Amino acid sequence: MHTFTTVAAMQAEARRLKAKGQRLALVPTMGALHDGHLALVQEAKKHADHVAVSIFVNPTQFGPNEDFNRYPRDLGGDMQRLETVGCDAVFAPTVEEMYPFGQQDEAVWVTVEGLDDHLDGPMRPGHFRGVTTVVAKLFHACQPDVAVFGQKDAQQLAILRRMTRALLFPVQIVGLATVRDADGLALSSRNRYLTADERAQAPVLHRALQRIEARVAEGERRTSALIEAGRSEIAAAPLARIQYVAVVDAATLAPVETLAPGQKALAALAVHFGTTRLIDNVSLSVPA
Repeated sequence: MHTFTTVAAMQAEARRLKAKGQRLALVPTMGALHDGHLALVQEAKKHADHVAVSIFVNPTQFGPNEDFNRYPRDLGGDMQRLETVGCDAVFAPTVEEMYPFGQQDEAVWVTVEGLDDHLDGPMRPGHFRGVTTVVAKLFHACQPDVAVFGQKDAQQLAILRRMTRALLFPVQIVGLATVRDADGLALSSRNRYLTADERAQAPVLHRALQRIEARVAEGERRTSALIEAGRSEIAAAPLARIQYVAVVDAATLAPVETLAPGQKALAALAVHFGTTRLIDNVSLSVPA
């Protein structure tokens, strides 16, 4: 497994591999890797001859009061884990390498309008601008033919799909279903922030989404009732503080009042346990 820390070196490696006719995959991460990330690598191996993983804690997607400084970092441990699943290369640049003009003086941004109007967008101003900008940079640095992302960040995945198509990147976007612990909690690097009591209550997020799914299967189409069902489930966890529970159209990510026959929708939520913010979602398919 090779490690690259500069854009020039990563691009040179990509050119070398493509000259040999190899198909390249990229799995963008911020490190602190868990089994969900490793599943992304294993999925990427199905789509390409060579898999690179980027490890970069991107400062521009963190708000002023968010956890950039304490976000877990363990490059050595991450690389050991990646070797176990046959990762071919790691791209681990510095902030200065990715933002050569400095974060404060960055004059070029990639924005996708409309898809960040709801869900996490209003809660984290500037977050998705930071995500799309850094992923565009990673695409230029790593030159992938395919990039793999997790469905747990469903809004991010939708925005990156739109960005990739709109900017004509020759990159196939693959989304992988959320990887969960045995009790249903979606795997996340931020789970390590949870206290023992918070971790014991955190699976309520998945139960809330399952409750919404069940209500849809029972015939409920009013999203207000679906949201109330999810909120009621979360209320059983005294340490949980709901930021939002929402049901949105899967394509536009805009809230809907009533689910229509055949509609594809998304039930999503964000909940705090102490200072830790967790998100989760589930796709909803309404019978035609």
